[in-house]
Amino acid sequence: MASPATTQTVRPLDTLRFDTSGPPQITSVVTDHLRLLGARTDRPVHVDAPAVGTTLVGGGFAPAHAAATWADPASGLADEATVQAATGIMAVHGRRDGTPRGLAVDYAATATAVLAVQGLLANLVGQARGAAPAHVTTGADRAGLLAVSQYLAAAGADEGEAAEIAAGGPPFTSADGIVFELETLDPGAWAAFWKALEAPADALRAGWRPFQFRYATACAPLPAALHTTARSHGWDRIRRAAAASGAEVCALRSLADRAAEHDGAAPWSLTPSTAWAAGSAGSVRAAGAAGGLPAPPAAGSLREPAGPLAGLTVLEAGRRIQAPLAAHLLGLLGADVIRIEPPGGDPLRGMPPACSGISARWLALNRGKRAVEIDIKAEADRGRLRDMAAHADVFLHNWAPGKAAALGLDADDLARVNPALVHAYTSGWAGRLDDAPMGTDFMVQARTGVGEAARPDGEPPAPSLMTLLDVLGGLLGAEAVLAGLLLRERTGRGVRVDSSLLGAADTLTGPALRRAARGQNPRRPAGFRYPLATADGWIAPADADARAAAGHDLRGLPTAEALSRLRRHGLTATAVTTELSDLHHDPRFAGSISRDAHGAPAVPDPWSFA
Repeated sequence: MASPATTQTVRPLDTLRFDTSGPPQITSVVTDHLRLLGARTDRPVHVDAPAVGTTLVGGGFAPAHAAATWADPASGLADEATVQAATGIMAVHGRRDGTPRGLAVDYAATATAVLAVQGLLANLVGQARGAAPAHVTTGADRAGLLAVSQYLAAAGADEGEAAEIAAGGPPFTSADGIVFELETLDPGAWAAFWKALEAPADALRAGWRPFQFRYATACAPLPAALHTTARSHGWDRIRRAAAASGAEVCALRSLADRAAEHDGAAPWSLTPSTAWAAGSAGSVRAAGAAGGLPAPPAAGSLREPAGPLAGLTVLEAGRRIQAPLAAHLLGLLGADVIRIEPPGGDPLRGMPPACSGISARWLALNRGKRAVEIDIKAEADRGRLRDMAAHADVFLHNWAPGKAAALGLDADDLARVNPALVHAYTSGWAGRLDDAPMGTDFMVQARTGVGEAARPDGEPPAPSLMTLLDVLGGLLGAEAVLAGLLLRERTGRGVRVDSSLLGAADTLTGPALRRAARGQNPRRPAGFRYPLATADGWIAPADADARAAAGHDLRGLPTAEALSRLRRHGLTATAVTTELSDLHHDPRFAGSISRDAHGAPAVPDPWSFA
């Protein structure tokens, strides 16, 4: 193929063309992202195919092909609803309400599309580095399992949850009818906010723990007195209490509000460095073997390097979910991931529940990574980090806005020591909204209309307490890094890549935002994706068969008999997973869920390369 240092390109897929076919929930996102990355197509998308097949050609590369399916045909999973039901998405999303319920957005399909584009980009990066082309396969069932991987890990841990799993949680409603989210990571700010509103002392004390753990448990059984307190005050007083306490509140915005302000921006941005890497990016990578990086692990001590990113090094300074998940995916593609942790290690390693003394949730995102402790407040340690970055391929972080620049570790700073570095920032808002609140999952859901899109028409909007945007934001962060790596290979220049939870929200709600922009009702119809109760559980019909399935009274039938009845009538449905620990033995995922060296449940890699 053409030399990466001499190819003239602005976007990573410039001069490439693509064809794609398959279900519109998946192909629409694949098509949008490939076009935003520079690829072109002259052919219509075929939406009647059962599987997505996408082929990229041109640019001096061998053809790259990615296939995406809903699931293995033998599993009986045939669309978004059945995948959500089987993988546990309905169970986790429904914890706030006490019963499983479907997301009214096409979450598994959107994640599958991003994974398919990741596979294509990784394939081309591998080719640019001398690897043979590969056929990439992914599926919505794998995407769904990845989305619930932290909850699954916790369900299979050695000990129970640190907080109760029971119905309840935000949002709150003010006396004048404003529905709002509350966010703080500080127990002092939490207490000050509720004291300012004269909440009962025992309620604010009892409420902190479930509120704090709602990111982990997807529910928050708060004392009823806190909701009563919120309903007794007007919105202006609630905002004043938040401002005085250091907590933040955000009124839920509608999809129409978001559509009116949406600027049509891509979910990520790529900015080539003005510095030029001598020869090509590979010359900088080669220096890493003798440079400032820690020695690689001994053979067999961790996951053996494999995949299209083998030989690349990612430095990750990430907290919570978004950046660690992005780096985890890059590691699954073969990169050597080195976590930058504070002195004493990441405190989230101890977050319960644990497997062999290590947080099961932490393992779901960080197994297989190496760790180096760096005190970023100390100049000497920042110098160590710059030396490591000089010999790495990617530096990935999700620090607070402006922190990297204040530390002298922003893209321009690190380009001086490594002109070929891909500097990746996964943030909440990407600086795109002037009035943005704290950039956490539930606040972004509230501000962007996700709370409305996640529930069908006729229901009060409410952000999901499943971390929808943290997970999808991590997927988009990995996609952005892969796009940056490919652009680097084609130009010889380093790249700054920015992705955000805002980009994840707009990607997820894209169809609803387009309906709102046309003046149509952006929400799905009333009752959309409601599971049907059986005598011993729940079943979920495929979206196309939901109306006909609802005409059958299944409440007196065991789940197996209920499914048989629907199938005799030509209707597709599947059992709803209600206990995530049952996924280990679920025949729909036979052999795909394993245990890691610590005994924590591990979901399968989201792609396969052949």
